[in-house]
Amino acid sequence: MKRRERRAPNFCFYRSLEFSLDNSPPAFEILAMALTPSTMLPLGTSAPEFYLPDTNGKTVSLADFTGAPALAVLFICNHCPYVKHVREELANLARDYQPTGVAIVAINSNDAANYPDDAPDQMKREVKSAGYIFPYLYDETQSVAKAYQAACTPDIFLFDRSAKLVYRGQLDDSRPGNDVPVTGKDLRAALDAVLEGKPVFENQIPSIGCNIKWKPGTAPEYF
Repeated sequence: MKRRERRAPNFCFYRSLEFSLDNSPPAFEILAMALTPSTMLPLGTSAPEFYLPDTNGKTVSLADFTGAPALAVLFICNHCPYVKHVREELANLARDYQPTGVAIVAINSNDAANYPDDAPDQMKREVKSAGYIFPYLYDETQSVAKAYQAACTPDIFLFDRSAKLVYRGQLDDSRPGNDVPVTGKDLRAALDAVLEGKPVFENQIPSIGCNIKWKPGTAPEYF
């Protein structure tokens, strides 16, 4: 089996340009970045287990979503400009699909010691600010991110009713600064296919964003 080439550490640097008075997120200028793509976990993989606290301290597990027609697992964080770029659509998507019974859970695996903007207390504020109606969980040990082979924020995994992976990759084609509207079209198309009992399209494009901020000396082999 050919070993994947180890990636060098990647970082995103940004600064706030302006703030609004309506609680909307500030505009950001991305100064320099080396971007990280999804690892593209093999389709058909069973959803790895997780037992993680949400922003209210309640433990949430994979078993809590048994029976859902689909489960979307989103690896996100608070501070990444790529997540900030799509946070409104993530909130909208969750509201749009709530009547279908689709389950969505977000996981933050960043090292909060070195990135305090991603600490649990900040996650609680982010839920309210972004309008998330799905659980936002904290993966302090980063073991869940490694089990999913998550690499970047955002990194998206969609599982069917049998908890088998049917989609992984980007939300849509929009990126900060490329002037493409944020629509969530790729994830929405995959969700619609699952709900209609149809195969999910196979031409799946990796997500891309800032790398998950691994604790010093603990980055996984696939990184």
